[in-house]
Formats: sequence, C-alpha cells, structure tokens
Amino acid sequence: MTETALVLIDYQTEWTNPESENYVGDVQELIGKVNYLVDHARTREYKIIYIKHREPDWSEYFWSDTKFIPELKVDDTDTIITKNKISPFYTTSLEAELVGIKQVIVCWILTNLCVRSFIQDAYDRDFKITVIKDCCIAHTEEIQEFTFYDLAQTREEIEFINLKEFVE
Repeated sequence: MTETALVLIDYQTEWTNPESENYVGDVQELIGKVNYLVDHARTREYKIIYIKHREPDWSEYFWSDTKFIPELKVDDTDTIITKNKISPFYTTSLEAELVGIKQVIVCWILTNLCVRSFIQDAYDRDFKITVIKDCCIAHTEEIQEFTFYDLAQTREEIEFINLKEFVE
C-alpha cells in the first residue's frame, strides 16, 4: 500500500469562467503542469484524491453539479471528495481516505483559502507535506507568494517546490 497521496483541491470550472466572480484567469499552462503531476503520481502508484467544493446555498457558483475543469485528468479510480466548507477535512471522508498515508503532495486553486486550510489541518495531523508551487494559483501573485512565505515561516517542515524539481 502506498504511503503517499496527491491531493488536488478545487480545480473547478467556477475559477476558469471569465463571467464568474471567482475567475482567476487563464489556467491552461497550470492545468498542463497539474496533468503532468497526476501522470507522475499514477506511475508511482500514489493515491490520488480530488477535492471538490460545493456551496449548497449559492445559486450561481459551486452548486451541486459543479464540474472539474474539463482538461483535468480525473480517472474513475481516483477518490473524489466533496466539501462544503473551506477545510477539506471538515465533515468529509478525507481523514478516513488518508489512513496509512504519511506524505501528502498538494496543489490547488486558490492558495490562500481552501488550500491554506488543508495545509494547516494536514500539518496538525502530522503529515509530511510537499506543496507544488507552480501547480497552484491565487487571485494575485502577491497573495500567492505571501501565503507560501507565511506558511513556510510558521511551519518550516513543509516543503515548497516547483514541479520540475519534484519530478526529477
């Protein structure tokens, strides 16, 4: 059994729709890198977990039929977890899915919100955490870099690296 999981958080169409208030810009290059990371994880037999955000009270975004970005390589064998709050651990099956896992590799959309929450919660559960920085995005580069900086300053055990460095 593998001891490593790749956790991909909130790669949903709400972030890529230019008409959405949640739009983060063109993510095609990002998705290319994420798919390369997923392929890399599959060849190493990592557990692959996709987290999907759903807001039952929102009428326009993150509704019940929210979709993953179509170009994303999601496989039938991957674990899909739906969350209704910022933390992917809160009232979901994530903790149970991570039983036996020692290391989590993480990437996402919106670095400073749901992913920051995941990192904090995973850190408190003693997981070894590796963040693939160039497979992540926030609304601005400044927010992204500050979030990485702040997490690194307060949790120095977390590894922050780019995809190329990770796969070498």
